[in-house]
Amino acid sequence: MFSESPIKRRKSTRINVGNVPIGDGAPIAVQSMTNTDTMDIDATVAQIQAIQDAGADIVRVSVPTMDAAEAFKSIKEQVSIPLVADIHFDYRIALKVAKYGVDCLRINPGNIGSEERIRAVVDSAREHNIPIRIGVNGGSLERDLQEKYGEPTPEALLESAMRHVDILRRLDFDQFKISVKASDVFLAVGAYRLLAKEIDQPLHLGITEAGGMRSGSVKSAVGLGMLLAEGIGDTLRVSLAADPVQEIKVGFDILKSLRIRSRGINFIACPSCSRQEFDVVSTMNQLEERLEDIIEPVSVSVIGCVVNGPGEALVSDIGLAGANRRSGLYINGERQKARIDNNNIVDQLEGYVRDFIDQKQQQTPIDIKIVE
Repeated sequence: MFSESPIKRRKSTRINVGNVPIGDGAPIAVQSMTNTDTMDIDATVAQIQAIQDAGADIVRVSVPTMDAAEAFKSIKEQVSIPLVADIHFDYRIALKVAKYGVDCLRINPGNIGSEERIRAVVDSAREHNIPIRIGVNGGSLERDLQEKYGEPTPEALLESAMRHVDILRRLDFDQFKISVKASDVFLAVGAYRLLAKEIDQPLHLGITEAGGMRSGSVKSAVGLGMLLAEGIGDTLRVSLAADPVQEIKVGFDILKSLRIRSRGINFIACPSCSRQEFDVVSTMNQLEERLEDIIEPVSVSVIGCVVNGPGEALVSDIGLAGANRRSGLYINGERQKARIDNNNIVDQLEGYVRDFIDQKQQQTPIDIKIVE
């Protein structure tokens, strides 16, 4: 059972990255970035497909050279998800991929060059109806800002962003979104808070170079969670030194935790103790793996005893409250006559979840039965 989030989102303008709306109340888009060699077209296409299958709305692809731009053309022709071209140093690469149907251009103010070069990119983006992301990063600030502030600060990231906002405004170009990323949570959060007060364009959230799977997920959840809870953010990426598919999963878990956007099962499970009537940890590991294909928003509670089991089950779509030999089953907050055999919990609960989703899609009452 998913209740509406109490978060009031910041008002922003609307842009479109391909067929994905960003800002102005649109669902917060979740994206990742390929880590393959873009010149390896087959590997990059395969990874983009895997990221899309995980639920991504947008995928970013690094395009470091003109040869990579040619490879990008072939990649774009083979995928259906909107692609963002990540451009650094050479603005001419942006001009090239704009002709090849890119859905968004990401440029870095710290290394893209003069205003004349930015004008050329904007003219191309306008011609091809492509939005731009201004991607400020604490690790690549302009040299004069590094000298002025001594080190990356929220104010330094803001100044870098606003310089380029002013350029785009002078060029009468408003189809853009902005990010002000840093690897430090407080630095990134501070910069986004300042930026949110200055502009009304969509904001792309991220804690850059967050770390590996565990530490990076925690750091991203803390930083992005702080901003999202304040209503800041229109699209996000969880940057992990891991399989990009994991970035999508963690991103949706963050949104799910804040009741902003739900995809798949929201599991509630106890950490287990000596009161557990079945192996909660093993049960959860198996259920998460078996039900990974489900995209329908469903809440499932798996509690090992009767202390908190019934209470959690009452507010879940499907709940399991541990009991001796046969555990209590709840559906839509109501206790069922049918009970779950503790020796066959995973098979039976998986069956109930899939039946629940089927019946929900058909909008007919669920048929309660024991799954053999």
